[in-house]
Amino acid sequence: MIRINLELATYMKKLFKGGMHGLYEEKFGPKHKIIEQDRRYNKVYFITQGITKCYISDENGKEFIQEFLGEGMEFGELEVFSKKHTICSVETITELTTLSISHTCFNNLLETDSHFNRLIMKALADKIRYKAPRHSYQHSYPIEDNVIRLKKIFPKFTEVISKKDIANYIGVTTRSLNRALKELKEKNGEL
Repeated sequence: MIRINLELATYMKKLFKGGMHGLYEEKFGPKHKIIEQDRRYNKVYFITQGITKCYISDENGKEFIQEFLGEGMEFGELEVFSKKHTICSVETITELTTLSISHTCFNNLLETDSHFNRLIMKALADKIRYKAPRHSYQHSYPIEDNVIRLKKIFPKFTEVISKKDIANYIGVTTRSLNRALKELKEKNGEL
């Protein structure tokens, strides 16, 4: 549920501690929108601590949460390759610390650091690989199964992530999610 990439986090922290030029630490409070969809930005962010949500809003303001990002996950990198506006918004859920780098420095690092390049290629492949099975599962199984699966992956998900965000992640209404949580609690005595 909350995606992490500890190998990339470790490497980025190593570059930062080594004094890499152009790599900056930034801190954000909860509910801070770092990136808004359909805009142009010139930075890539690497999460070193905290959780964000990556989502698309439709014309009615309904959010569809693509994923929750945790330590080591990056965002803003697709725009480096596409040179287009952002697809998603990224908003903090908890206090967040990132390492940020300009598109120019990011491209330079891709060209000069083969280990970094491999880590980014693997991260992009993992993002693609993760999405299809998750969406397939969510659309093929009832809400209760999705909630049980989330509980197994992240036992304290309801303590950290709002019900509205969980519902948007699963692709249901908050009311349907509440009903499913209530039924599971009555059935299993927990959740």
